[in-house]
Amino acid sequence: MSPSPARRAELLAVAADVFAEQGYSATTVRQIADAAGMLAGSLYYHFDSKESMLDEILSGFLDELWAGYDAVLEADLAPRATIEALVTESFREIDRHRAAVAIYQKESRQLSAQPRFAYLAAAQEKFEKAWLGTLERGVVAHAFRADLDARLTYRFVRDTVWVAASWYRPGGQHSPEEIARQYLSMVLDGIAVQT
Repeated sequence: MSPSPARRAELLAVAADVFAEQGYSATTVRQIADAAGMLAGSLYYHFDSKESMLDEILSGFLDELWAGYDAVLEADLAPRATIEALVTESFREIDRHRAAVAIYQKESRQLSAQPRFAYLAAAQEKFEKAWLGTLERGVVAHAFRADLDARLTYRFVRDTVWVAASWYRPGGQHSPEEIARQYLSMVLDGIAVQT
């Protein structure tokens, strides 16, 4: 008899929360099991290792993120609309996978050196290409300022958006779409009163 997909998903959510809070290296299988209300040995009925849990958490998050990003990029929107849609999709992912985003932010650089997690470096390259390409297309189309440093802008927007995983809590005062709208207003229009 194999473990139910619902139970696996529940255990992965618990593991993601523990990894996000304590860090992957500092987390033990026993701590995950304790948080799930089970014996440590019972966790091995569902997963063969702590690494397998982390792999499933990160790959699931990235698969879902790229499904959303690919839909945006394939829609062939104008550059500003593409940036708006990518930012909004990013906040939706933070809402759906806050713990996985936090893990990715903290752990991906170190993990990507391991063969099992090589896909993290590939995802980062794909991410950079999508955002940089959109910003550069916007400069050429005169949607963004001619003096825009696309790489610096990409880093600023990326970091500004993804750091939200450290404070965002699903079900809070603002929806992901509202937070995206506020961020986009600040990034694209500034915070000073226009004269």
